[in-house]
Amino acid sequence: MLLFFSCRDRPVAQLAEHRSPKPRVGGSIPSWPAILMTTKEFIGCMDKVKLTIAVALLASGVAGFYYFADQSLLMRVLGLLAVVAVSVAVAYQTALGQRTWGFVTDAQTEVKKVVWPTRKETLQTTGIVLVVVFAVGLMLWGLDSTLLWLVGILTGQGE
Repeated sequence: MLLFFSCRDRPVAQLAEHRSPKPRVGGSIPSWPAILMTTKEFIGCMDKVKLTIAVALLASGVAGFYYFADQSLLMRVLGLLAVVAVSVAVAYQTALGQRTWGFVTDAQTEVKKVVWPTRKETLQTTGIVLVVVFAVGLMLWGLDSTLLWLVGILTGQGE
């Protein structure tokens, strides 16, 4: 969980270098110059915070579901669904949430384009599969029986 809170990959001792009196001037250690956070970095940091909040909400909802085991199952399920809805709403506010929602809507569009088989085609295909499975099963049973008989004869345990 600590990974979500890290907005900058700096050692803890070097975080003070970010507070330079002159914003565009490097810090005293050249390998860790003082840099202002860009808008993109800030949004990425906020996305991490939002995703952490969403995961924490989800975890607390599941924990609450089991903590209140003595309450009505209906109330616990409704509470869990409410927490999941809030968690999803928070996660949706991130760039990852937006991309995920776009993927889901694209997938729904593609599913609508699929030409699904008719009932007759489905039944015919299922029948063919069942016949082939039965035939292969008979062939394997016959092969197994033949090999068992041969091994019995070769080892002297057969009739």
